[in-house]
Amino acid sequence: MTKRPSRMRPSPMSATVDFDADGVQHGFLKLPISVDESAWGAVMIPVTVVRNGPGPTALLTGGNHGDEYEGIIALMKLSNELRAEEITGRVIIVPMMNIPAAMAGKRTSSMDGGNLNRSFPGDPDGTVTEKIADYFTRVMVPMSDVVLDLHSGGRTLDIIPFGASHVLENADQQRQALEGAKAFGAPYAMMMFELDAAALFDTVVESQGKVFVATELGGGGTSTPQSLAITERGIRNFLIQFGLMVGEVEMPAEPQVYLDMPDASCYVQSEHAGLLELTLALGDPVEKGQVIARIYDMTRSGKPPVEYHAERSGILAARRFPALVHMGDTIAVIAEVVDSLG
Repeated sequence: MTKRPSRMRPSPMSATVDFDADGVQHGFLKLPISVDESAWGAVMIPVTVVRNGPGPTALLTGGNHGDEYEGIIALMKLSNELRAEEITGRVIIVPMMNIPAAMAGKRTSSMDGGNLNRSFPGDPDGTVTEKIADYFTRVMVPMSDVVLDLHSGGRTLDIIPFGASHVLENADQQRQALEGAKAFGAPYAMMMFELDAAALFDTVVESQGKVFVATELGGGGTSTPQSLAITERGIRNFLIQFGLMVGEVEMPAEPQVYLDMPDASCYVQSEHAGLLELTLALGDPVEKGQVIARIYDMTRSGKPPVEYHAERSGILAARRFPALVHMGDTIAVIAEVVDSLG
């Protein structure tokens, strides 16, 4: 993670809610901006705070990427439904962390092109995206005990539904996060390897000693009744697991499958441009050496496709969603099926 100056000015963002007040509040995280369309304007990020006396604080976030809708929709629904008497402690709901991206239906911000989940820890004097990242780093995360960040594949990926945690230096922190990932109750639970974790929200939360659980819950730039049901059940399970709600964690009907991503070789990235043919469906078993994809050169007919072979066995955990592929695109992710995690 990038080293930050020891003395930084306070965040220019502010909240219209009182995080310490009991009851249910709906408001905004406001960031002043000055643009052609609004000389004295503000970026307005919706936030809901539900508090019922002392207890742990859960921060629930969606829309870190603006085209990942499962988390956004589920948290918007929760903000309408959750009542103070249902919880102990405090639940902070931010359905769309990167509101400019969400409003534009894009992964990245329409205001500065910023990818929020590659902008942490942020900068109070930086771009709009960097200022949002800084506010979460210095204000939202410190007041939280547990954080659930809801992701899915967005427009360019489709991913099997799983809760995920990471390998951490602190064994107890890793244990709690892994138990939270399992208790989310998706069909899969994963120990996830990130290609470049330095500027992720995950890393900021974990570096502050908080319990962090991430998800991937579908993709394709849409949602389905099935993916939303998994997401909504998972949020409730998360709150029960960490003592904010009373009840029993509800697991899937079929036994949960444990997955591990030990290193970067799990990611299959294209070295060619063209049209993608995947030979497997999500969740299908993969054997090392098996042909998993073909890429066809679009500039001429009669030319055999380039075949991509699996470098490891496992299951197809993620796939590129559009058929049009460019050099460097991740076209598949292969995760290992394991008997246990942690």
